[in-house]
Amino acid sequence: MQIVDTHCHIHEASADEGEDFLHDIWQKAEDPNPNAMASRATEAGVTRLICVGTSAKDSKLAVDFVQSRDQCWASIGVHPHDAKDGPGALAAIATLAGRPKVVAVGECGLDYFYTHSPKEDQIKALRFQIELALRHDLPLIFHVREALDDFWPVFDSYEGIRGVLHSFTDSSENLRRALERGLYIGANGIMTFSKNQDQLQMIQAVPLQKLLIETDAPFLTPVPFRGKVNEPAHAIHIAAFLADLRGESLQTLANQTTENALTLFKLK
Repeated sequence: MQIVDTHCHIHEASADEGEDFLHDIWQKAEDPNPNAMASRATEAGVTRLICVGTSAKDSKLAVDFVQSRDQCWASIGVHPHDAKDGPGALAAIATLAGRPKVVAVGECGLDYFYTHSPKEDQIKALRFQIELALRHDLPLIFHVREALDDFWPVFDSYEGIRGVLHSFTDSSENLRRALERGLYIGANGIMTFSKNQDQLQMIQAVPLQKLLIETDAPFLTPVPFRGKVNEPAHAIHIAAFLADLRGESLQTLANQTTENALTLFKLK
């Protein structure tokens, strides 16, 4: 049995020049060595990892990190929180799009929950990254929080977008809209501790052919590891919870979500 962690940030675990807040979180882990984490993931059956960039600096770190690690691939992006960094950051990630083992653009999108960057800058950055992905025939990893009303018109102004809504916890109506547009749905540890029945019913309704497993490590640690720093090995516990919730065997869910990840990101 194999699981793909389609969204993690382990490239920051031992970085000297990465994103300070991510690096600080990793230092709270029992064993923040990224090579050890990758080994633990493989032992748990989590055989492929996508290291997701959130800024120009972080994306370069992710790309460099995956080159010498067979089970890792990279996504390059400017998170909506960092959209205020402007055209220079976007130009920097564009130079990475053709590098080996770059399999996606993102995480990118809109975040109106925090609004760390002005909405106008977020929309400009989102459009730039959609266009970058289309030029390079890459899927997108979308981060959209309390902003789907603005996201859909941007999305619908392009054709041929492939991608996933990362950490999706929104409404059944927006799930319907996502599926109509061919998007995959990323499910993570949130579901293992959510008390929101609408969220749980929504994730039950996702067709298995459109479901992806992700940890978002070091964030969103699933049950039974709450209070600890998350890591890719925990993806197996997310998959087991979802299989039970959805009334599917773990083997069936693992096989199909792995196939979904291989298809979307063109992994080997």
